[in-house]
Amino acid sequence: MVDFSLKGKVALVTGATHGIGMGIAAAFAQAGAKIYFNSSRQDHLDRALGEYKAQGVDAEGCVCDVRDEAQVGKMVDGILAKEGHLDILVNNAGIIRRIPMTEMSLEEWQNVIATDLTAPFICSKAVIPSMIKNGHGKIINICSMMSELGRETVSAYAAAKGGLKMLTRNICSEYGEYNIQCNGIGPGYIATSQTAPLRERQADGSRHPFDAFIISKTPAGRWGTVEDLQGPAVFLASDASNFINGQVLYVDGGILAYIGKQPK
Repeated sequence: MVDFSLKGKVALVTGATHGIGMGIAAAFAQAGAKIYFNSSRQDHLDRALGEYKAQGVDAEGCVCDVRDEAQVGKMVDGILAKEGHLDILVNNAGIIRRIPMTEMSLEEWQNVIATDLTAPFICSKAVIPSMIKNGHGKIINICSMMSELGRETVSAYAAAKGGLKMLTRNICSEYGEYNIQCNGIGPGYIATSQTAPLRERQADGSRHPFDAFIISKTPAGRWGTVEDLQGPAVFLASDASNFINGQVLYVDGGILAYIGKQPK
C-alpha cells in the first residue's frame, strides 16, 4: 500500500512565514506532521504563527538566521531536544535580486548566494547526523527553473539555484546509504502576493506584458498555485518516495518541456 502519511513525523520548513513555504508546511500538517519553521525577524514569526493558528496548523516558530551556522545549530538542537527526532527538512528560505550582472555589487551577489545556497548547506549539515542516527531522513531543496535556465538580471539567483541542484545530488550521493533521500522541487511561475503586480490587468483590460509572456510559454496556460506544490512536497517527504533520490521535480506547468508558440 502506498504510504503518503506523515503521521508522527517532525518537519522543519525554513522561511515558511508566507507563500510557498507556508503552503508546504500546511500540507505537511494536514498529512500528520508536526511543523517547525523559522524567520530571522520576530514580527514576521509572530504574524505567521497567527496565520498557522487560523488554519488550524500546529506549528512552532524559531527566530533564526539560516545563514548563521551557530543559530541553525541551536535551532536544530532545540527541536531534537523537544521532539527526539527531525525527519524532514525543507530548505525553502530564499531571496532574489533582479539586477543586471554588471550593476550588481559583490555584497548583493554574496547575500543571494549566502541565502539561497550556503544556508541550505548549513541547515542540511545540521540535520544529517541525527537523520543518520535515526536511520532515515528527507531533505527537500526548493530549487527553481533557474536551476536549468538563465534569464536577464538574475545571475546570482540562477547561480545559487544551479548550485542547489548539484548540492541536492551530492547529498544523495554521500548519504543515500543511510536511508536519507534528498530531492528538489523546481517551481515554475507561482501566483503569490509577491507576483501579484505582474498579473494585474492593464487599464485597457489587457494582460500585463510579463503575465502574457508567462501564459504563452506555459502549456498549462496559467500560473501555478501554492496548492500545485503541496502534493509533490508531501510525496517527496513521505515513504512513497523512498527510492527517489537526487532528483529535481519541476512543477512548472510544462515550461521546461516547451519551446514556445511560433510567432504569427
